Amino acid sequence: MNGRIVAAFGRQYLARMPDGSLLPCLTRGKKSDVVCGDTVEVLKSAEGQGVIENIGKRTTLLYRSDAFREKLIAANVTQMIVVVATEPSFSDEVLARCLVAAFDQNLSVLIVLNKCDLPGKLASERLATYRKIGYRVLEISALQDVSALLPLLQGHTSVLIGQSGMGKSTLINALLPDAQAATREISTVLDSGKHTTTHAKLYTLDENSSLIDCPGLQAFGLHHLSLGRIEQGFIEFSPYLGLCRFRDCHHLHEPGCALIEAAASGRIDPRRLELFRQISASK
Repeated sequence: MNGRIVAAFGRQYLARMPDGSLLPCLTRGKKSDVVCGDTVEVLKSAEGQGVIENIGKRTTLLYRSDAFREKLIAANVTQMIVVVATEPSFSDEVLARCLVAAFDQNLSVLIVLNKCDLPGKLASERLATYRKIGYRVLEISALQDVSALLPLLQGHTSVLIGQSGMGKSTLINALLPDAQAATREISTVLDSGKHTTTHAKLYTLDENSSLIDCPGLQAFGLHHLSLGRIEQGFIEFSPYLGLCRFRDCHHLHEPGCALIEAAASGRIDPRRLELFRQISASK
């Protein structure tokens, strides 16, 4: 049978089957690269549990990595929604890293500025650069009204990403009144309480739309991406790539660097160039 992974708890997974039922699943080996959003081929056992035999072909795979390991996030998504907030303050670098990862997988991007019912305009001003270079930015308060977000989810499998404290859980509950019931159903099927390391959960919005919620993160490693791919992920750099005097330019202090010259003349934001340097130095 074929199913779709809707939750991951360590090495135990939950697949939604064609009849709508939830089936707990395991993999055969100790190492698993199954992730929320995957379509899987499942062999059902007599004990009401499944064994994942194969993973279907993926259209996208979103993950982060450092020098030692990779952390799978979600598969087969079409849109990344990065949630930031007016408070606590969000990290420019984490946001930039998320956008590079989205570019690498050719995902649509929406930046959601949450908690706009709180006073202060600093967060909105910090996002002006992203609006200027073409990113969609939606300002809402999850506690008041999320209706403006709903049409932007239609037809997409969206993945919701954000640092801890940005109000992502509140946003999920506002978008999906049955989210807590769905979580309880997952816990019941898995006899949970014991399974606390949830990697991601997939919620169905309608026949053509779904939303994958990920745990809050404080870092987004891009060790798996080359310097060139990170350059391309800074989308406003595109007109200047390949124009530097030196082919292997790292855009630090090299003479004739097209990006340095563009930043000095205001054609690109100097802060974005500094973020690129930080990310490419550490990945």
